[in-house]
Amino acid sequence: MHEDILGPESRDFVTALASGLEVIRAFDSEHPRMTLSEVATRTGMNRAKARRFLLTLHSLGYVRKQHRYFELAPRVLHLGYAFLSANNYRGVIQQYLEDITTEIGESSSLGVLDGEDVIYVARSAAKHRLMAITLSVGTRLPAAHTSLGRILLAQLDSAELESYLSKFDLTKYTDKTITDIDELRNQIIVARQQGYAVADQELDPGLRSLAVPAYDAKHHLIGAINVSTNAARVDMDTLLGVYLPIMQKKAAQIRLNVN
Repeated sequence: MHEDILGPESRDFVTALASGLEVIRAFDSEHPRMTLSEVATRTGMNRAKARRFLLTLHSLGYVRKQHRYFELAPRVLHLGYAFLSANNYRGVIQQYLEDITTEIGESSSLGVLDGEDVIYVARSAAKHRLMAITLSVGTRLPAAHTSLGRILLAQLDSAELESYLSKFDLTKYTDKTITDIDELRNQIIVARQQGYAVADQELDPGLRSLAVPAYDAKHHLIGAINVSTNAARVDMDTLLGVYLPIMQKKAAQIRLNVN
């Protein structure tokens, strides 16, 4: 799974492109509209550099400007749509996620690693809401504290895993959050051995989730699928004894039907 990744020092690394994407990523649910100074602070750029990138993105239609404020424009959605269109398995997997929700009445998602986060690329939501935040396609959560993230980290070789672990800032979200890097490493190694990962109320009180890896017919890793439950409603025996076999069955079907 190792890939050669250019560093900023490489002659082939386009710094301007990287900076432009960094400006786009600076906008999120907590910072939907920002001034030039705020964008500069969020990206670590000086004001002149941030201004050039914002005005360029504005001219290309990816950013809107209203008086002193900048915000992302709908055209940014084309960037995400390009990913979804290029990965035509999404429609197939969406059906399996909806089957899981129908069968057990819980939300199910497909996630992929993106830096130190896991990002949702497909989702079937149950009627009940589990987290304070709204989960949807495009939502990012810390890989270290989610079942999706941990089972995806478990698919990495030892060197890649250690590289990830060296970058993690293990924030304490609840009294159950794992904040010791050695304990986290052990959890990921166990997940690798058993083929599934569980995150029990580490990111949000009451949120318990289970994830398994999803591969295509050529044994290429697509991502991971999970089921999210309420800890007060679904105990660990049910999660592992009832839900896990269903998730493993769906992962096997994905492998048979996604080329």
